[in-house]
Amino acid sequence: MKVLVVGGAGYIGSHTVYELVRAGHEVVVLDNLSTGSAANVHPQAHFEWGDIRRKSDIARVLAAEAETGTPVDVVMHFAAKLIVPESVSEPLAYYENNVEGLRTLLEALVEGGVRSIVFSSTAAVYGEPTSSECHEGDATEPINPYGETKLACERMLKWAAAAYGLDYCILRYFNVAGADASLEIGLDKDRLTHLVPLLMQAALGIRDKLLVFGNDYATPDGTCIRDYVHVTDLARAHVLGAQHLLTNRASVLANLGSGRGFSVKEVVDAARDIFEVPFEYAPRRPGDPAKLIACIDHARETLGWEPEHDLHSILKSDYDFRRKLMLAHRPQAERRCGGTEG
Repeated sequence: MKVLVVGGAGYIGSHTVYELVRAGHEVVVLDNLSTGSAANVHPQAHFEWGDIRRKSDIARVLAAEAETGTPVDVVMHFAAKLIVPESVSEPLAYYENNVEGLRTLLEALVEGGVRSIVFSSTAAVYGEPTSSECHEGDATEPINPYGETKLACERMLKWAAAAYGLDYCILRYFNVAGADASLEIGLDKDRLTHLVPLLMQAALGIRDKLLVFGNDYATPDGTCIRDYVHVTDLARAHVLGAQHLLTNRASVLANLGSGRGFSVKEVVDAARDIFEVPFEYAPRRPGDPAKLIACIDHARETLGWEPEHDLHSILKSDYDFRRKLMLAHRPQAERRCGGTEG
């Protein structure tokens, strides 16, 4: 199959491109590089600069691929803003990029004759769950603008599918972390907000300490409980989702997680069993629910997906990737400082 990956130069998008290439599929990446990097794009994928909010950019790529004789079969959407605290302070920017961006993309797909889309959604649509696990049929009551925009996108997809004959695969992510086994790609951003990479930066001495936001939640140790899934496992689910759409022409909505919850303190303790990690507690961040754990039965049954990596693998792969980055950057810093002693 030929897949257009919108946002394929970012963290999850780039890992999905790698898995698509490994599975033998043809890949085109469209990205405006606002948060991603062209260096993340697999060398066997074709890269086009473009913005999801400009229909002409999407239409141009779809038309060019159609002219090759093998048009795009399915589109994957990763081009969203996703930082919860930022969404609280800048909600209009999140509606403009996430909701209007998807509307523009869908319009281009309908006009371009593409009928299948895999959409990256989030556990944030559940808000504050009332049960120990989140099921796809549970109430969706987001408590931050990020989750609200993703839920609006899910609803738009359902209405558009009914009106225009589209098939969709909506995948609700829980906490994604880790790096590709090759260590060629991982989460490489200047602005990090997620626990695992921040934890590894503290372990490597890149930052003085880790801040744990909140230890007064209604959980056993007072810290938030989350479900952590390896980015490679998540990427494989997208490949399976696309294949499901093209084979069955039936839409699906599924959670993607490990099916197990760990508190922030438990993750820190697991890392401290391997590395030295200085940390301290800080006040809660706005918009963070106390507990989010996935029920992943539907993904197993519908897509034939099973997570293969555990928490240790997640922590170790991110550490190895971040250490590789640090060592790669060190000679540049040493040259700027005039070399080393000894």
